[in-house]
Amino acid sequence: MASNLDYLDPALIPLEEKVQAYLDAEKALHQASEAQKNQSVGASPQSLQKLRENLARLEQEILGMLPTRDEWVKVNLGYGPSRVGAWHVPAINGAPEHYELRVVH
Repeated sequence: MASNLDYLDPALIPLEEKVQAYLDAEKALHQASEAQKNQSVGASPQSLQKLRENLARLEQEILGMLPTRDEWVKVNLGYGPSRVGAWHVPAINGAPEHYELRVVH
């Protein structure tokens, strides 16, 4: 039986840091998108594109770091066990098959 403390494994620290960076980038993109909708200062289409590219890069790095697919990996994001995983998404309506990153925190 796996320990409930497996998420504290020091080997998971690089993955945890990458997931936290991903969540921060996701939040920054959301805030910039909202600012652009509200026509606030500092939310140019170019900055939104850079934020999207950064988020996509982080997603690919996390996918490369995950030890498994179609399963949750418990990680420590600072407030107990969180989960990150990649799930297979089949090709639909011309979109290629891919893995979708999911984070539960």
